[in-house]
Amino acid sequence: MKKQIIALLLSSLLCPAAASAGDIYVSPDGNDRAKGTAAEPLKTVDAALRMAREWRRLGSAMADGGVNIILGGGVYRLDKPVFIRPEDSGTPASPTIVRGADGQTAVISGGADVTGWRKADGDARLPEAARGKVWVAEAPVANGRIVYARQLYADGRKAVRATQFAGPYAMERMKAFTPEDESITIPTPETDLSRAGQIEMIVHQRWAIAILRVREMRDMGDGTTKVWFHQPESRLEFAHPWPQPVIDGERGSSSFTLVNALELLDSPGEWYQDYPSGRIYYYPEDGKTPDEMDITVPALETLVEIAGTRERQVSGIRFDNISFEHAAWTRPSREGHVTLQGGFRLIDAYKLAEPGLPHKAELENQAWIARPEAAVTARFATGVVFTGCRFSHVGATALDFSYAVSSSVVDSCTFADIGGTAVMAGSFGEGGFETHIPYSPAVPTDVCRNLKISRCTVSDATNEDWGCAAVSAGYVSDMTIEGNEVSGVNYSGICVGWGWTARESCMRNNRIVGNYVHDYAQMLYDAGGIYTLSNQPGSVIGGNRISLPAAAPYATNARAFCIYFDEATDGFTVEGNDMPRPLFGYNKPGPKLIVKDK
Repeated sequence: MKKQIIALLLSSLLCPAAASAGDIYVSPDGNDRAKGTAAEPLKTVDAALRMAREWRRLGSAMADGGVNIILGGGVYRLDKPVFIRPEDSGTPASPTIVRGADGQTAVISGGADVTGWRKADGDARLPEAARGKVWVAEAPVANGRIVYARQLYADGRKAVRATQFAGPYAMERMKAFTPEDESITIPTPETDLSRAGQIEMIVHQRWAIAILRVREMRDMGDGTTKVWFHQPESRLEFAHPWPQPVIDGERGSSSFTLVNALELLDSPGEWYQDYPSGRIYYYPEDGKTPDEMDITVPALETLVEIAGTRERQVSGIRFDNISFEHAAWTRPSREGHVTLQGGFRLIDAYKLAEPGLPHKAELENQAWIARPEAAVTARFATGVVFTGCRFSHVGATALDFSYAVSSSVVDSCTFADIGGTAVMAGSFGEGGFETHIPYSPAVPTDVCRNLKISRCTVSDATNEDWGCAAVSAGYVSDMTIEGNEVSGVNYSGICVGWGWTARESCMRNNRIVGNYVHDYAQMLYDAGGIYTLSNQPGSVIGGNRISLPAAAPYATNARAFCIYFDEATDGFTVEGNDMPRPLFGYNKPGPKLIVKDK
């Protein structure tokens, strides 16, 4: 029955309605006081949504067969997120459709151009080898404020924040991790960083990373340097027991790299933004100069927000053939970033004395988490469809069905250059809900349910927060992840489940079928091409093609698998999966996990 509901939804939203739809035309060169016709287009998506909203409010015949908001080719730069509310809702017979014009590329962007470049020869902090090659520009101003960015794109290519070692993923092993004084000991850097005030340390720790803002570095005179960090991330990093860095593990100690100092800007393709001046420094590649390049920094974290309420949901919304680009991720610059798993940052965490929680006496890891930021997000919504859309140059999550989203579809979309997760769905027990407590909401319809992610391509995801998964679903039911290709991922490919619990919750009847997952676990282990957690009765993993995990050169163990049944996985039937060899990982599986692949 639930498959039939999704099929009816797709047919009603993808096929033309019997009645004639009303068309509203939009162009980057339009005018929001215009008529919204092909000859006189509007300028913004907001103005078009308002026109459609008025048609529906007044009962205009223009909305009888649906509303087509047609975006002509070009870039639609936002100064605030597009907000879609219950009054914008359509119906199966009269959907609200935002689509790119045929044969044209319409881009909804949160970016700001960086212009006014000049040579940066006069700054003594620049490395000797880079002098004469680095350029500088003032940061753009958006809505009256300097844009402070963590991402920069040059001619569509993501630049690397100035880093200690060559390339964005090169690291070095740490020497000591000391909770008593909240310090990490590292080999003394070759570069003098005594005048660098905004350094960050990226820490590789099992299945996650931490981004820690450096407060003090002290050369110990023996070839090592001790590093201390700002709050709140310092306390979180050293108080939470899982995951923490490993010293002298089975494959060596945990690794680190230092980033974000002008003194480290020594390679083509790197950049740095100074604080508080906001000046942006860039070392161009390929013999180009920045004044002949398109250089963009993202100014907005959220591009589109689809937000209803429990009493009045958003419904009948479709995006077709739209590109979503240049969404920022800036919070680590203000408070660091210490995660539990999957990109979910810790609000609070500490180690419990025995016994643990009433429902799980062996638990020692108490944690409260917050959800990653997202470029496009939906909550309290039904009948939301994205088809043929493109998501790129995103700092954190690209598309998030965060809460109480039902009967919705992501089909034939492309995700590339995503800092975190490409598609996320369902609650993960955020906020005041301790993350190890099984989640079953008092209002059953608050569960994300009857969702489908199909025929999508995900590549180069998790390139900012390596601990995210490409596709990540938490507490969901009746969800189908089918026919997707996932590659270029630093942790797991497709993850379904949360809670680390054998108890029943709202998770059930989830299907992970017919996907192709390869080139995953490139940096972090305790991973799987397909990864599951907890009890999910009636669920299926079948017909997937999964390569062996990548080498992950800095992993401190060998725990990476084609399919990883992490803690208390139960209720799945697993069969017909194509792997180079059956490579399964198990962590306290339940009695109703049926694995037929041998």
